Parts: sequence; structure tokens; C-alpha cells
Amino acid sequence: MFARISGRYDLLNHLLSLGIDQWWRRVTVAAAGDVRGRTVVDACCGTGDLSAAFARKGAKVVGVDFTPQMLQRATPKVTALEGRALFVHGDALSLPIQSACADIASVAFGVRNLSNAREGLAELKRVTKPGGTVLVLEFTTPQGALLGRAYRFYFTRVLPTLGKLVSRDEEAYMYLPRTVLAWPGPVEFQRELEAVGLVQCGFRSLTFGIACLHWGRVPAS
Repeated sequence: MFARISGRYDLLNHLLSLGIDQWWRRVTVAAAGDVRGRTVVDACCGTGDLSAAFARKGAKVVGVDFTPQMLQRATPKVTALEGRALFVHGDALSLPIQSACADIASVAFGVRNLSNAREGLAELKRVTKPGGTVLVLEFTTPQGALLGRAYRFYFTRVLPTLGKLVSRDEEAYMYLPRTVLAWPGPVEFQRELEAVGLVQCGFRSLTFGIACLHWGRVPAS
């Protein structure tokens, strides 16, 4: 499915979110602090927007994705960044990365697509150094009667129609709202980070709860 929509993936991300997805990624990078010279492993990197955002701030980034067609779109985004980003084909449930080699491990809108989210979080922890940070940016569902209803209407009626018109792939943009609406809330998902052994976990709701940034640290000892 992701291979089929790779050519229109960036366009639809920016169109359907009114460009707010780019701000969400900037918030994620800012949450990591000063990343100059630090190593980032970006799992489920897709077309590389988050990887490129880290690289532009001076990080050394390895982006990993399961879909080669997505990686082909990612590489041109970092050609001017002095070799600070590398993209490799791999599975987020078995990252082709040595243990404890990254200062930061990240994933944006990817954990939800894994067959086992907890195993994916455990892999992010495995590749991160003691004391390092794991960052997870993911969609969630806004609370509140009025906003919640408006969001569900947009997500289940408007978004699939626009997605189908632009990508000509109906299933992909029915899959998106189906998986997001089934995703656990921020408090419940934070327990998943804690369950794999991350500490100092927390989260920040973004844009009225449409997205959520989660974080946790690998224990230093």
C-alpha cells in the first residue's frame, strides 16, 4: 500500500493536514534539544521528512523504512546536507542497527502501522544509548463532543474522499482513519513506553489533540 502511494505521499500529507504536519516534526526535533553531532535513528522514516529535519539541525541520521519506494523519495531531501543522513531498507521490528549506538531514536506516524507496536518500541530502546531519548510522534483522537465529532466527520468522510481523488488509492485513505481511530489514547500509549523499560516518560498533545508527541529515556544504568 505505501509503495502504491509513495509518489503522492508528501503532497497528501501536507494537503490533508493543511501543512501542520511539518510543524509537528519541528516540535519533535526541538524536543530532542541540541542535536548537533548526535546520532539519530529514525525508524519508519517514510519519505524522510523527520530525518531531514534532524539533519538540518546538525544531527547524523540513519533513516530506516520497509518500503523501498518511500526511501527513493527520501534521498533527494538530504543531498545538500553534507552527508549527514543515510537511508537504509529495513524492518522496524528488527532494525539493522547495532544496540546502544544512537543518542536519539524516533518514529513519526509509523508505530501505528507495525504488527506489534510494543516490539517496535523495544527496538527503539535497544538501539538507543543509556540515557538517550526515544521520541514517538503519532496521530490521536481529539476529545470533546464538538471537536471530536468534527474530527471524526473530517477523518472518516472528507479525508478518504480527498485521498482517493489525489492518490487514486481508496484503500490507503480508508486505512488511515481506521487505524487512527483504533489507536490508544496518550495516557494508555505512555504505558506502552513504560512497559518496554523507558523512564521519565511523558507526552504533549499537539493541535487540539490531533497528534501527540511521546518521549521516554533509556535508563542510564
